[in-house]
Amino acid sequence: MNKTLSRPLARPLIHPPIRPGAARRRIAGLAALLLAATPLAAQARPIAFVLNSADASISEFDINTHQEIRRIPVLREPHHMALTPDGQSLVVGDTAGNAAFFLDPDTGELQRHVTMSDPYQLFYSPNGKYLTVAGLARDQIDIYDAATLQLKFRIPAKSMPSHANYSPDSSTVYVSLQDTGRVMAIDTANGKVLWNAPVGSTPAGVLWHNGQLLIGDMGEKFVAVLDPTDGHIVRKLPMAPGPHNLFVSPSRKLLYVTCRISGNIEQLDWDTLDIKKTFRLPGGPDDIVIAPDGKLWATLRWRQKVAILDPSTGSVEYIPTGRSPHGIWLNTVARPQRISAR
Repeated sequence: MNKTLSRPLARPLIHPPIRPGAARRRIAGLAALLLAATPLAAQARPIAFVLNSADASISEFDINTHQEIRRIPVLREPHHMALTPDGQSLVVGDTAGNAAFFLDPDTGELQRHVTMSDPYQLFYSPNGKYLTVAGLARDQIDIYDAATLQLKFRIPAKSMPSHANYSPDSSTVYVSLQDTGRVMAIDTANGKVLWNAPVGSTPAGVLWHNGQLLIGDMGEKFVAVLDPTDGHIVRKLPMAPGPHNLFVSPSRKLLYVTCRISGNIEQLDWDTLDIKKTFRLPGGPDDIVIAPDGKLWATLRWRQKVAILDPSTGSVEYIPTGRSPHGIWLNTVARPQRISAR
C-alpha cells in the first residue's frame, strides 16, 4: 500500500493521469533507455527486483553481491508485481501510470508494456485463468482473463481496495477495502459480490490459511481470522500495532506478519498461529520474500532500504534502494509449476 512517510495511514498521493499521447511517448522513451542499458546477450542471473514507489523505478540487484545491476524507469508509481502463470513474465503494476510492465524474470529485460487501469495490486488465480487487479485510487476491482488480458468484470468497491487473494479452487477472490474497514468476496465466474463484511480499521493483507482467511489490519493490534463463507470474524490474533501483510514460509510450517507501524516482523506457527519470534526492523517493514537459504528479504518503506533478515540468528543486512521501496521478488525462489492459463 502506498503511504507517505509522515502520515502512514493517509490516502496515497496519486498523480494525475497521463494523456494517452504523452503516455505513449513516455513509454517509448523509457523502452529506448532500457534497451540502451541492456547487454545485447542478456543471460539469466540471480536478481532481486525491488519497486521504488516514490521514485517511479524498478531496482534490480545481484542477489549474491547485493550490488544494484540497473534501475529501470517506469511512468509514475509502481507498487506490486506478480509472476504470470506460465512463469515467463514478471508483471509490474504502475498504478498512477495506468500501465503494466512485463519483465523477463530470468534476465530482468523489459518484454512489453500494456495499458491497464490503476494496477495497484495484481494477483493471479491458482488455476491460472484469472488476474485480479485492485484499483486503490479508482475504487474498483478488475477481473481479467489472464491469458488475453481481456477485462471480464469491473466491480465498484468503496473504498480503496488494497490487497487480494483467492480460494484454493479459484472460485472466489477476496479483497480488502482499506478505507472502509471491510473485506469483499467476489465470485470469479460472474463478478458478483458474495459478501462484504466489516473486519476492523484499515485492513490490508489477505491470506487463505487452512480453510479460513487471515486479514492484516493496520489500524488495529490484531490479525483477523474470517470464515470465508460469510466473512464473520472467528478469532483475533494479537499482534504489535499495524499488522500489514502476511507471508508463508516455503516449508509451510511458519507464517510471517509485517507490522508496519510498530516496525516488527512476527513469526507465527503455521498450525497454532501463535507468535514464535519477534524481529525488530524499524522503518515500515512491508513486503517479504523468502530466499532459498531461509533469509527474509523485506522492504522498509520509510528507510529506503531492503533488510535481509536471518530468522535463525536475528542478524540483519541492509541494501540501499530508491524512495519508498514496496514490492520485492527474487528470481531464485521456487516458482509454481508452470501451468496453462486455460
